[in-house]
Amino acid sequence: MNTYGKMIKLSIFGESHGAAIGVVIDGLPPGFAPDMDFAAREMARRAPGKNALSTPRAEADSVEILSGLFEGKTTGSPLCAMIRNTNTKSEDYNKNLPRPGHADYTAHIKYKGFADYRGGGHFSGRLTAPIVFAGALAKQLLIGVEIAAKAVLIEGKPPQDDTILRAKDDGDSVGGVISCVAKGIPAGLGEPFFGSVESCLSALLFSIPAIKAVEFDDGFALADMRGSQSNRTDFGILGGITTGKPINFRVAIKPTPSIAALQDTFDITTNRPAKITAAGRHDPCIVPRAIAVVEAAAAIGLLDLWLMSGEEIK
Repeated sequence: MNTYGKMIKLSIFGESHGAAIGVVIDGLPPGFAPDMDFAAREMARRAPGKNALSTPRAEADSVEILSGLFEGKTTGSPLCAMIRNTNTKSEDYNKNLPRPGHADYTAHIKYKGFADYRGGGHFSGRLTAPIVFAGALAKQLLIGVEIAAKAVLIEGKPPQDDTILRAKDDGDSVGGVISCVAKGIPAGLGEPFFGSVESCLSALLFSIPAIKAVEFDDGFALADMRGSQSNRTDFGILGGITTGKPINFRVAIKPTPSIAALQDTFDITTNRPAKITAAGRHDPCIVPRAIAVVEAAAAIGLLDLWLMSGEEIK
C-alpha cells in the first residue's frame, strides 16, 4: 500500500520512467488557498539536473492540479497533483541484471516479474517529488511552525562539495547525515506507544528511499550516558508526546547504490553470477536533494498529528 496518514491521507502514484508521477491528498480543509509559487520553490530544491552534484537528468517538476482545487482554493475533495516525466533514458536499464543495493530484485519477486524496472520504477527516489509537493502544502497549513533541515555530514565529515565530486570522479557515491528541527509545535500532540510522535514521523522518514536510520534528540549517544546526563528539560518529545520545545531529529542517508564502478550481481534468467555498471544518470550523493524531502515528510507528519489532536491550527 502507498497511503499514509489518518486525518491527512497521502497516496503516491507513478513510476520513474512512466508518463507521470503524482500524489492524491485527502483531508485538506476546504477553502485553503495554497501558494503555488511557494510550492514551486520547494519542488526546485529537490529537482534534478541543477548542478554537478546531482544527476544530469533534467526535469522541470512542474505540478498540474487535476482535482480538488477550484478558483484557487481547495474544495474539500481529494486533491490530485501530477508531475509529468519528460527526460527519461529507459535503455540504460537491464531487466535481467538487478542493481546491487536497489529494490530491483525484491520488486521482481514481489510483483512476479511485472514491475516496471526502468529507473527503479515505483521504487525510485523520483517518487519523492510528490512528497515534497504535499509537504509544501502542509508547511503552509502549519501556521507559526518553522521546519528547517540541513546536511551536517557527508561521508562522515563536514559537508564539502569536493567530497561528492571526488566520489563522482571515482565512479562511486557517498552518503551523509541530515539534521532537522521543527519549532512552534504545541505541547500535547501524539499518543503513547503506537501513536507516538517518533513512531509517526519515523514511518514517513523511512519511506524516503536511502534513509536507513533515524534518531531523535541525542539518539544513539544516549546509550553511552548516565541518567544524570540524559535527563534534560529541552527535549521536544517525552513519552511520545510533544513538550512544546523544538523537535530535533537526524537521518542517515546511504550512498547512492547506482554507481559507475563494476559490481557483482546475478542474471535473473539464469541465476548465475554477473557483472554490472550503472549506465543511467544518478546522483553521486543524494543528501543535498533529500533535505527538502526530509522537511516535507516532517511537515506532513506533524500536520497529521496536529489535526488528530483536535487542536485548532492558528
